[in-house]
Amino acid sequence: MQSRKRKQKAKVNAVGNPWSPEITVTESLAEQLITNDFPKLHPVRAKLLGTGFDNTVFEVNGLFVFRFPRRQIAVDLLQTEERLLPILPDMGIAIPVPIFSGSPGLDYQWPYLGYSYLQGQTPAHLTEKQRTDMAVPLARFLRTLHAFPVDQALLAGVKNDTLGRLDMNKRIPILRETAEKLCRLRPESLHVIQLQSYANQLEPVDWASAKCLVHGDLHIRNILVTENGSLSGVIDWGDTHIGDPAVDLSAVYSLLPPEARLLFFEEYGRINETTAALARFKAVYTLAILLIYGIDQKDEVLVKSAEEALELALI
Repeated sequence: MQSRKRKQKAKVNAVGNPWSPEITVTESLAEQLITNDFPKLHPVRAKLLGTGFDNTVFEVNGLFVFRFPRRQIAVDLLQTEERLLPILPDMGIAIPVPIFSGSPGLDYQWPYLGYSYLQGQTPAHLTEKQRTDMAVPLARFLRTLHAFPVDQALLAGVKNDTLGRLDMNKRIPILRETAEKLCRLRPESLHVIQLQSYANQLEPVDWASAKCLVHGDLHIRNILVTENGSLSGVIDWGDTHIGDPAVDLSAVYSLLPPEARLLFFEEYGRINETTAALARFKAVYTLAILLIYGIDQKDEVLVKSAEEALELALI
């Protein structure tokens, strides 16, 4: 590989937005790193799948997905994934299990992981019936995940929430600032107007009333569906931690219409009003960030999906 291609180096970038990478990995560099570490995969063909806040993701040889940290903060999270994901039980929905553990090299200073490729696409333009049909599988998935023994998760290196993901005293000002930016960027959007109204009326509520293993980042970019809209997979476990189940229950408000939420909680179990308010807040907060990220990245598919999900979350 290196005899035919110019040797690539990792590009170090200045940090700007929260999603700005500290290091950029190109397709060529990914191919060289994977070839060096896993010669049995030669010839390596890497295709960029996407870039998240923390990782650059490539499809490799049509069979695998490799994730390379873009920021230092992602390194420990990826290593926790490597220890945790193989010991999770069957939850009825596919999750990525690491099978390749790569090493730093070629001036790329961090480890990286490779997984079997999970079929599916992120949810967009789903019908109400398709969303309703998600309710029970999603409830079973989260009920099983949240019941996983906390002591086992801690032994695997999972940490407690140190980012205050549900700290409304910290997050409400950020949401209001984001809503103001979105109003300037998309003043014609009814969803953005509703978002600003919601943000301005928010009052903090208590949080962290319960502790369990949570995915930590369960939103529209980390959920996979089949071509017919059935729930099929949950990816990107980099934010997994021990925290309040409301962090994950946010998906109920961003994915399901109100009637389907009743089906979800019949299967998952009832929650109190505080947990419901926190879950809705987390959904709206995350979707607002994804919306402004999509606008910044000129990703019209993400922008449309985030607006559709915001409409649901604000009902």
